[in-house]
Amino acid sequence: MLSGMEMYASVFFFVTVCGVCSAHGESSDRSFSIDYKNSCFLKDGHPFQYISGSIHYSRIPRFYWKDRLLKMYMTGLNTIQIYVPWNFHETVEGVHNFTGDRDLEHFLDLANQTGLLVILRPGPYICAEWEMGGLPAWLLQKNIILRSSDTDYLLAVTNWFAVLLPKMKRWLYVNGGNIISVQVENEYGSYFACDYNYMRHLRALLQGHLGKDTVLFTTDGNTDKEMTCGTLDGLYATVDFGTGDNITEAFNRQRKFEPQGPLVNSEYYTGWLDHWGDEHAMVDTKRVSRGLAEMLSMGANVNMYMFEGGTNFGYWNGADHDNRFRPVVTSYDYDAPLSEAGDPTEKLIAIREVIKMFKAIPFGPMPPATPKFAYGLAMLKKVGNISSLLDILSVGPVQSKYPLTFEKLNQFYGYMLYQTTLPHDLAEPTPLISPLNGVHDRAYVSVNGVFQGVLERDTVLAINVTGRQGDIVDILVENMGRVNFGSHINDYKGLVGNLILGQDVLTNWKMYPLDIDGVVTAGWPHIFNLHDRTNEPSIGPALYMGTLQPSGVAWDTFLKLNDWTKGQVWINGVNLGRYWPARGPQQTLYVPGPLLSTTLPNNITVLELEGAPAHLRVLFMDRPLLKAAIHNL
Repeated sequence: MLSGMEMYASVFFFVTVCGVCSAHGESSDRSFSIDYKNSCFLKDGHPFQYISGSIHYSRIPRFYWKDRLLKMYMTGLNTIQIYVPWNFHETVEGVHNFTGDRDLEHFLDLANQTGLLVILRPGPYICAEWEMGGLPAWLLQKNIILRSSDTDYLLAVTNWFAVLLPKMKRWLYVNGGNIISVQVENEYGSYFACDYNYMRHLRALLQGHLGKDTVLFTTDGNTDKEMTCGTLDGLYATVDFGTGDNITEAFNRQRKFEPQGPLVNSEYYTGWLDHWGDEHAMVDTKRVSRGLAEMLSMGANVNMYMFEGGTNFGYWNGADHDNRFRPVVTSYDYDAPLSEAGDPTEKLIAIREVIKMFKAIPFGPMPPATPKFAYGLAMLKKVGNISSLLDILSVGPVQSKYPLTFEKLNQFYGYMLYQTTLPHDLAEPTPLISPLNGVHDRAYVSVNGVFQGVLERDTVLAINVTGRQGDIVDILVENMGRVNFGSHINDYKGLVGNLILGQDVLTNWKMYPLDIDGVVTAGWPHIFNLHDRTNEPSIGPALYMGTLQPSGVAWDTFLKLNDWTKGQVWINGVNLGRYWPARGPQQTLYVPGPLLSTTLPNNITVLELEGAPAHLRVLFMDRPLLKAAIHNL
């Protein structure tokens, strides 16, 4: 940390420099702009330094939006930064959803009421470790180059912005709202295309919908190459970097591209993400505080990424692909100042102490952590193997000589079952091979209902199977989340290549797109009297059900699946996300209290993909377990 005298000198320097800025800025009713001469932002004609934190409304239940925003405000933040995931609002082409947990304008209104300004990052690409970086999967049905001036892609973006941006215009600060600036694309310099015409198109769209005086900016990594490809005239260039970077050198790089104007770190990393099979990521609190103090003492504007991460509910986690495919875990806790469940941490308190040295923070106590409850054990029963439930879970098969991708069949997320038959007897174990690494992303293989093993993208490209001619081969393929960063975002799912059994290419497929979410949300299997329920677990993909009895409280809790292998969980029809304790590091799933009933049994549905334990129990705890030994199975 800086000494008291150094801190005082730094603060005096900032006030003095920006005091010059205020002497030249003319006040108006509501305005937000860049003063290039004096290198600061102007808000209503006066110098302004933002201290911001990233929060993703798409990762937090609507019920808790106000709670999280208030905690950010009471920390001393004057601004928040948000992404708009395109695929969250237009999952199906031409069908837009801004209701419930997708009610972006309600979130903006709550932030406004709380006293927080907003930095808007509408993409269209956002990264964010979010499925396909926020781009909708239906774009893959077109043969286009994403994030480029490809005609079909530009048309889709133009149509989306024509829906989104008019909604945002009324929330601009100059129009009485709280949006002070808008990012164009996201870290575009990291993408191979380096297409300036694409960036010009986005600039024209944003200016056309929001007005030419709107402060538009870019964010790029701390390298010359990224800054070169990601910046454009008319868009203010900012950088992002974490605690391991030299702050002076990073801002000197910004100065190469913006010789004058405010210093801005648009993503100062308070933590980091986890992949399945990684150690749990943590960033030291003292390093976060020290870097924040140094940047604020320079007069820099800082956005902390993340301030609260939240949860990758459902199928919204993204994935990375460097040397191999690496999906992101369900928790987006990020080791952030507010935990996944929105609880203040020691990191938050330390950040608050730093902010106190630079500005007055709101008077009053920090809102407490939401109450947690350990509901204990719940017993489940088997509903049936996936292959025996196809008449309920699917509208029927599509037949094709060769396998078709998820995208071809409008099955963008979740699971699809591929079915064929053995072409001849296999008396000896015979290799089933994905020769071109064509399983995206995991395939659970059974022959005549007997589980044979798992094929996994980049990792397990062959298993041995046995059986007789005509035996039914069921291959349940899981989409583990599309790549969200880099050159592999054209990430098709399913069997994207042929499978070879011994010397034969498997053909004559039946493909069953599974709508597990739809039927579970409608109340299945709990609303049906299923006579074949059993306490006997099985190996291979199967569904299980149970209830958590009401206890008089509906508090947050954490679901631990001891000895379960891998799968998906729904509580009262809401998809909590993926579990994979066998690989780690995450061992519990966050269950928001508002999902639970205090008077009615709470329905639990589990899709176990590999093997359920004999005890068939799950445990509700009052604390998370995100850091555990990992096993690269």
